[in-house]
Amino acid sequence: MKTKAFSSIFVLFAIAAGMVTMTPAAFADHSEVTITPAAGSGAPGCEDTADGCYIPSTATVDVGGKVIMSNTDTAAHTFTAGTAEDGPSGEFDTGLLMAANSFEYTPETVGEIPYFCMVHPWMKGLIIVQEVGAEEDDHGDDDMMHMEGAASATGMLSDGTKVSVWASAPMKGEMMEINVEFEGSEHVNHDIMVKQNGKEVLNDKGAHHHDGKGMHKTAALASSDPVNITITFQGYGVNDPKTGPIGEVVVFSNVVPEFGTIAMMILAVAIISIVAVTAKSRVVPRF
Repeated sequence: MKTKAFSSIFVLFAIAAGMVTMTPAAFADHSEVTITPAAGSGAPGCEDTADGCYIPSTATVDVGGKVIMSNTDTAAHTFTAGTAEDGPSGEFDTGLLMAANSFEYTPETVGEIPYFCMVHPWMKGLIIVQEVGAEEDDHGDDDMMHMEGAASATGMLSDGTKVSVWASAPMKGEMMEINVEFEGSEHVNHDIMVKQNGKEVLNDKGAHHHDGKGMHKTAALASSDPVNITITFQGYGVNDPKTGPIGEVVVFSNVVPEFGTIAMMILAVAIISIVAVTAKSRVVPRF
């Protein structure tokens, strides 16, 4: 009997140990990060690449950690906090950093710090300062979702059509890319409105997507705050009369796709819980 009990405990311990080894680390050390300019970034073009003009284009560091800005390019650059549109914000400025030179910065407060090169204003990057030991935030260098992987948020029309959006991270001074899919549908017509802090940044009416998928871009954003996305379905078809639940509205509130995986899942649930379908004057909450 004792032998069986011991064996059972051993098996449970082995299973638990296996689960621990299979579970990805939720936290990561960001005590130091090094940022370099992309090779040849002294000429336009790097802003259109996946890597961007600073590598990594989005860097995460702990409060009190070290950010090393190293010029590995052949041209001189600056790493200047702020944006090309609004100018320096004052957190840091390397001045003109010649090739093979470096500069160190230690952030003292949590937040996001956009920065750019004053000599080459197409060069833009972002530093995310987090609390020490904060949950790992899967920003990566690929901000654009391009309808790959899990959607930023999902909703549904009354006819059962799943509506999904993939959105890039909202960044001050940057356009936000929003991909929309009406699953399994063709010749979809819809309006899309995006607002940030109550200000309209996109109002695309009469959009038509042959395969139910389409991409929209906002105007340059005034901040990195979340956005609200409102999609109004305008029917299936190329010519009138169009079919489907015309006039129904799907709302996605506080869309912030730069959150980590766990936070994104929670956000998606919150979004689904507030989706309302509007048909004429009747509002039907969808939970």
